[in-house]
Amino acid sequence: MKILFIGNSHTYMNDMPELVCEMIENATGEACEVVMLAYSARSLKWHMGEEYFSERFNILHGKYDYCVIQEQAHPMADEADTIAYAKRIIELCEKVDTIPVIFETWAEKIKPENQAEMNHRYQCLAKENDALLAPIGEIWSAVMSELWDEFGADLYFKDGEHASALGDYLVAMVLTNVITGKLPKQEFLKAYDFTVPGDVWFPVKEDVAEEAVLIPESIVKVIRKHIAKNTKSLY
Repeated sequence: MKILFIGNSHTYMNDMPELVCEMIENATGEACEVVMLAYSARSLKWHMGEEYFSERFNILHGKYDYCVIQEQAHPMADEADTIAYAKRIIELCEKVDTIPVIFETWAEKIKPENQAEMNHRYQCLAKENDALLAPIGEIWSAVMSELWDEFGADLYFKDGEHASALGDYLVAMVLTNVITGKLPKQEFLKAYDFTVPGDVWFPVKEDVAEEAVLIPESIVKVIRKHIAKNTKSLY
């Protein structure tokens, strides 16, 4: 299986595509390869404008089984632009029988009211274009309060926008389930290195602990429970 990821920092944080690859291999026993075209704070309009020929070449000649499409989230891009440029990516995918997957993002921590709009936008986008929907934002909302109340665990990184390593564990598991119809084995845990590259745009580097953190099995069970509940209608 080969997967192309198109997006921005919500795709590349914590090397999320590689985690999807590992989860898919664990769940299916089959080899998986991932390629990423993700750039900080970029929208689909940028991808299909400034970087059009790069995206076009990758989709048409990369021999991908799936293409995960992630739009700018904080702030949300103009809805008309999201629809128009996602459709252009999907049309390229259709030419080569690549299955498009719409990546439903999560709202900012201080603006949970934005989640309903995100959910509606991406649900409609997937339905109107016959694409798979990864309902990450919906599951994120359902999981977040339970994890915080029971374990004091946070899906958000320190900036309240990006995913923590735990948040991206959830993201990767949702994508794995949507693409394969399976979840990784119950014992699949991941030790994350929270070290963030010294990019100028990411000013909170000095506040990040440089240590590997293993996600507890009790937290994994909560995530799996909500994913099974919220994606069962897809299959």
